[in-house]
Amino acid sequence: MSIAIDIERNGEDMSPPDNGHAFDAPFLRAENLSKQYGSVTVLSEVTLDILAGEIHAIIGENGAGKSTLMRLLSGYAAPTSGTITVGGRPVRFSTPHQAQDAGIVLVHQEILLADGLTVAENLFLGRELSRNGIVDDRAMRRIAAEKLAELGCDISPNALVRNVALADRQLVQIARALLDDYRLVIFDEPTAVLTGDEVERLLDIILRLKGRGIAVLYISHRLDEVQRLADKVTVLRDGKMVGTHPGHTLSQMDMAHLMVGRELSALYPSRNSYPNGEPILAVHGATVPGFVENVSFAAHKGEILGFAGMIGAGRTELFEGITGLRPATAQIELKGKPIQIHNPREAIDAGIGYLTEDRKRKGLLLQERLAPNLTLSALEKFHPGTLMNRQREVGILEQAVGQYDIRLKSLSVKAGQLSGGNQQKLLLAKVLLTDPSIVIIDEPTRGIDIANKAQIYAFIQGLVAEGKACIVISSEMQELIGICDRILVMRGGRINGELAGENMTEKNIALLATSDAIAGNGIQGGTE
Repeated sequence: MSIAIDIERNGEDMSPPDNGHAFDAPFLRAENLSKQYGSVTVLSEVTLDILAGEIHAIIGENGAGKSTLMRLLSGYAAPTSGTITVGGRPVRFSTPHQAQDAGIVLVHQEILLADGLTVAENLFLGRELSRNGIVDDRAMRRIAAEKLAELGCDISPNALVRNVALADRQLVQIARALLDDYRLVIFDEPTAVLTGDEVERLLDIILRLKGRGIAVLYISHRLDEVQRLADKVTVLRDGKMVGTHPGHTLSQMDMAHLMVGRELSALYPSRNSYPNGEPILAVHGATVPGFVENVSFAAHKGEILGFAGMIGAGRTELFEGITGLRPATAQIELKGKPIQIHNPREAIDAGIGYLTEDRKRKGLLLQERLAPNLTLSALEKFHPGTLMNRQREVGILEQAVGQYDIRLKSLSVKAGQLSGGNQQKLLLAKVLLTDPSIVIIDEPTRGIDIANKAQIYAFIQGLVAEGKACIVISSEMQELIGICDRILVMRGGRINGELAGENMTEKNIALLATSDAIAGNGIQGGTE
């Protein structure tokens, strides 16, 4: 069930057609759109047509202007120059509500929900249902449950958003946008925090929107999704439009080349044979109450060890427990010596580096400058006693900017002003500044363009080449297959199996992530 808003303009019925076919004339046309902030031009003379019943993908590197274009089309910002027409009529949106009244809604990449409200309250925030002048909580909970079920999300409408997993929050946000019948739905990296079945369900919903004659504008760094969905692909580079192409004519490497403007070398660096070094980190009987039970594993010197599994399998919770971010019990050995970890500081001091999956909320201080962000975990190196060695701090920042290719306009910018890829490289530099023996990276390339992905993979390869060990937790199976020596697959809070060599396939990962451990075919059952 959905709540339909009957949109009319000057007596004309604006509801979407039910024949599933695109209009000949575009629903929305953007012509020569440009946006400047002061003297800086972030978008320059972009023109595109968006047709009903069509999926139109927008791709480009971080900083290419995709998000700016989306903000202009959905009323979050006004163009400096250029025009937007909807249904053949010129429009100028001053607010997102005006765009929504015209039938346009943006599903944000960022999670914009109220943590202290329930899921149902968030879905209907600002448009609550009422009965006899009283808010109808029962109806809102019922409709919320139905809409979430369509997305394959089984969380309770009564759950507080602060207690909901990151991926489920994104599904709540998508459900909020799909409550009403819009003419154009803009998705900005909608699958960045989703995995497996959640992605498939969302892509199916997007195809159903297309079948109902609704226009979809789709922004994603996952080029396989673009290739599957897009009728048209528009490429942006450095704020300018490279061109628009029929989706079926572009391979993923074609798209990557158009995005970066140069030939891209192999995405995944070449790997040596499986390392046989001594264990750097050994974990025995790790238990995180409510999430993980009796997990044991070891990561070796020179090894990239992958962790796969569905949302809710316990991967993130396992390593938050190991690094002292949540209560856990485990026997932990680092380089053969038993260690005790009760908090993140003890993990850092022991030589364990951890990159959180949620860099914006847990990894970086977005309103702070880059230098304090970089040195936060290694303050004793730069600020002995009570004095702050600013000169050395800036010097270390300059070194990190060069070493990790962090692209910025000025060293004085705040972390929140960096693109997603550059934020991730800053977070990596921050963790490595403590010189850990093992680096744990949760979702290393979430929301990052293909060129930055290649760089992150090269950095990871460089770590293990130095003799460190690296653990990669990822929802992208191809990513794990491309960079890891072994993959451990979790299911229901336990390790359900191990894959290596030719047995590291998407089929085998999916099998272990969704079924009981299976002997044979090179799949090793997990030790419980």
